[in-house]
Amino acid sequence: MTALSGILAAIATAFDDNEQFAEAAMRAHVRRQLEAGVHGIFALGTNGEFYAQSAAERAEVARVVVDEVAGAAPVVIGAGAITTRETVAIARDAAAAGADALSIITPYFAAASQPEIEYHFRAVAGSVDVPVIVYNIPARTGVNVAPATLERLAEVENIVAVKDSSGNFDTILQYLERTDRETFSVISGNDSLILWTLLAGGTGGISGIANIYPETMAAIYDRFAAGDIDGAREVQDSIRPIRNCLALGNPNTVVKHAANVRGAAVGPARAPFTMLSAEAQAQVRETVAADLARGLR
Repeated sequence: MTALSGILAAIATAFDDNEQFAEAAMRAHVRRQLEAGVHGIFALGTNGEFYAQSAAERAEVARVVVDEVAGAAPVVIGAGAITTRETVAIARDAAAAGADALSIITPYFAAASQPEIEYHFRAVAGSVDVPVIVYNIPARTGVNVAPATLERLAEVENIVAVKDSSGNFDTILQYLERTDRETFSVISGNDSLILWTLLAGGTGGISGIANIYPETMAAIYDRFAAGDIDGAREVQDSIRPIRNCLALGNPNTVVKHAANVRGAAVGPARAPFTMLSAEAQAQVRETVAADLARGLR
């Protein structure tokens, strides 16, 4: 795999009311995404609450997702951790489960220097035989993958893409300027920047909002690919109300609540990330109802 394109659904991990992995609900959620036309599945990322699960739990989720997708679309598994040693172990588990690619978040909590970031990604990529995606989300990790660092990492044979969730469009532009668009994919991890990333030369988006509106998110790419830029922009603009709801609490918690409102049955986030005020819950319900009335699906 040298290129990733389209909309990859950053799927939530389904839990039951006791916060245990709910396999049947997870399989149903994966099928829902595929039937809606998403172009790939991204499991155990930020929306997948990788940070709230043990290595053994993550290995089980990866196995279930790969099994349910059954080759119908590319499967990317989030395999990041704080240390290189732990990341390598989790990455090998995910590769053994059959992942088509691995997303590796930058080390977090202890701020890594750029040389340390580069070492980390090179070591992880060298430990597996599957493609690796660099996951940049500085608001959550406290560190940013500098464009010059990414340029060097893109020279590693199996480091094939970057998922940028910085929200800084200039970072995406610099990543594009410093990498080979024929062999390296620049993907938006921010739902609001998907179309603009495509227009700039990126290849798609990894979407948390797809948990709620998978058909709508897939349509951004489909319309773009068909040359319908105005139509793609209309769809891109249509997700602004639900995106605004992410400010009501932990964004992963809001997405799960909205997905549940839509009937996805992905359950709660793991505590303590479970608390949305009654007012926030009402606003999410009202927004989803209005979105459905406007044709979002």
